Amino acid sequence: MSYIAAIDQGTTSTRFIVFDHNGDVVALAQREHEQIYPQPGWVEHDPEEIWQRTQQVIEDCCRGHALKRDDFPAIGITNQRETSILWDRRTGKPVTNAIVWQDTRVAELVTRFARGAGLDRFRLQTGLPLSTYFSSLKIVWILENVPGVRERARSGDLLFGTVDTFLIWKLTGGPAGGIHVTDVTNASRTQLMNLERLAWDEELLGIFGIPAAILPRICSSSENVAVIREGALTGVPVCGILGDQQAALVGQACFHSGEAKNTYGTGCFLLMNTGAERVQSKCGLITTVAYRLGKQPASYALEGSIAVTGALVQWLRDNLGLIKASSEVEQLARTVSDNGDVYFVPAFSGLYAPYWKDDARGVIVGLTRYSNRGHLARAALEATAFQTREVVEAMEADSGIHLDVLRVDGGMTDDDLLMQFQADILARPIVRPRIKETTALGAAYAAGLAIGFFANTEELRRAWRASKTWNPNLDEPTRDRLYSKWQKAVTRSFHWIE
Repeated sequence: MSYIAAIDQGTTSTRFIVFDHNGDVVALAQREHEQIYPQPGWVEHDPEEIWQRTQQVIEDCCRGHALKRDDFPAIGITNQRETSILWDRRTGKPVTNAIVWQDTRVAELVTRFARGAGLDRFRLQTGLPLSTYFSSLKIVWILENVPGVRERARSGDLLFGTVDTFLIWKLTGGPAGGIHVTDVTNASRTQLMNLERLAWDEELLGIFGIPAAILPRICSSSENVAVIREGALTGVPVCGILGDQQAALVGQACFHSGEAKNTYGTGCFLLMNTGAERVQSKCGLITTVAYRLGKQPASYALEGSIAVTGALVQWLRDNLGLIKASSEVEQLARTVSDNGDVYFVPAFSGLYAPYWKDDARGVIVGLTRYSNRGHLARAALEATAFQTREVVEAMEADSGIHLDVLRVDGGMTDDDLLMQFQADILARPIVRPRIKETTALGAAYAAGLAIGFFANTEELRRAWRASKTWNPNLDEPTRDRLYSKWQKAVTRSFHWIE
């Protein structure tokens, strides 16, 4: 029997997951990597550590389940998006640590490039506002602040990539002929690709001062990209590449216009497939590429990005020590019957959709002597649900489509208290699929479609099954009161950074 597999390189860990033809998990290995915080607002990863973890999880999975490279006709790769790496094409050594998507060090560059033209200066070409989130200004920062890098970039000695690009280059030979490539979904998050032409925009490269020579070739999300030449999977082709949230959209089989999913991970990311139409948001969302399968036209999506959701639970664990494991947060939150009028706005990296306020910072409001650890835990979980409602309302306004049901996935969907509150505050059902590993599954689907392992997207739609549904069970006055208080709390986070 042959399987389809995916490298799932996320913000906090790297996984290798093997699926059978039904989409069931056959094998899984996972390893975390270090989160590096050199200064307030800075978030970095060591690219070499990520490369090591990638090799290790592949070897762990194959060795632990007696799998061989011949068992895989192809693999896919999905990755944390926007995280930016520049490295030497001759040595493979990064010029500095990867700047993670959550990092806010480029806030001054946002102000510089927005001066006179506003944050939407490049939205028409790219679908994105100027923000600390996307790759463009991260590249500019490295070029301007790491000694000698601009000269090396101009001379053709350096390469740029998001994590998918870096890992594929390493897997396919690195300095000895590694393939320098990314797909349309990851390219659409750099703020350097023209959404209509699906090509690097020369005008934007000139404005940002970024040499075109450092950029990878843009390919489809589902095609035979390159053959692995390093490690346990030598000889296996990479046939699927998708940014993690687009991969989850594919894994949830949202192939029709108007279908949407929300992924609950380090952050929360709600995507709605808009088909061939590039919907320009008027409500604080972004326009992005959903996927491109083979030579078919690209499908687009509206996205609402929330920076901090699962990361807030990790913060309670690592920074405050309220819990010893992230899984304990639900139990702690259940020690109280409600939030005790405590609201937690986790604007650690500013606020993303629908506000796009880089100057916001996290706040906890409503504290009294009555407040305790349980209220903090409950407020942290409820923050995820409140932020999701804000994005859903913006998405419905932009698209003109009412979401009757929200499909959900990601680690936080194991939390029954959160999922029930999400249904309550949205006043509509929440549905989790039978297969929860939708991000890795989406990358595996993309790879499988490229080689005929899966016949077509309709086969994948038929395979989708629900495993659990949470129905709303909260009266309207209470729901409105809670949400109104949340909106009031959000305003308290504004304009903290001057």
